[in-house]
Amino acid sequence: MRPVLLTTLLALAGSIQGAQAAPQNLPVPGGVAVVPLNAPKGQAPKARLGDAPVAVIQERGRWLALVGIPLDTPAGELPLTVESGGNTGFVPISVRDKTYPVQRLTVRNPRHVNPNPDDEVRIARETSVLTQAKRHFSAAAPQTNFQLPAQGRLSSRFGLRRFFNGEPRNPHTGLDVAVGTGTPIHAPAAGTVLNTGDYFFTGNTVFLDHGQGLITAYMHLSHIDVREGDRIAQGQQLGAAGATGRVTGPHLHWAVFLNGTAVEPEVFLAPKR
Repeated sequence: MRPVLLTTLLALAGSIQGAQAAPQNLPVPGGVAVVPLNAPKGQAPKARLGDAPVAVIQERGRWLALVGIPLDTPAGELPLTVESGGNTGFVPISVRDKTYPVQRLTVRNPRHVNPNPDDEVRIARETSVLTQAKRHFSAAAPQTNFQLPAQGRLSSRFGLRRFFNGEPRNPHTGLDVAVGTGTPIHAPAAGTVLNTGDYFFTGNTVFLDHGQGLITAYMHLSHIDVREGDRIAQGQQLGAAGATGRVTGPHLHWAVFLNGTAVEPEVFLAPKR
């Protein structure tokens, strides 16, 4: 069947911010585009960005695609592929430019800046496991009205361009909460434990699968209280904050992934009033 252009009201996306379930619409590199979709009554549309399936949720009678925008995406249009009612079409997502601040940190363990050959072997093995977790996609409808997983000051924000001991490294792909070792860490929403482990850079880590490619991770924990496959309720304790892996001190690094890419966690939190 010939592709047809699916009608979409992108102008409505900005008004979705106050909705109960949907995250805030933030179509920038590292943000989330909340895209309304048309679909025949009773039929759920499907969407993908490139080869990656995209979360589609129903909220107040509307279908919404939640599209994670990679941090290295230039300003311009991204074509979202949508399948609905037997038709396939493309919805353009207008991505705005955003420049993130620079952060310079001093790391005490030089191997966490310049790993030795044995470390490199371990990192390569772990990267494969972690990449698979970040790209996991299950059919369950996700709960998207998140709660902050730890009560503390928000310190290092998402997207910071980082330098460790003066050397450029990957941007900060999470939100740091400044809490002490032993502070309880709770699930921001219901989900299933997808993966747990002790990794070179992230230390003791828990991944939660919330459904539809919405994955969250909790890093640098002092200990882990859950196991792979556990079904987790919103607010349930996952473990406790710590200083394992590459850190400058105890804190929680909280990461959120959509369609395999890290996105700004704060868009899933209710705006402060």
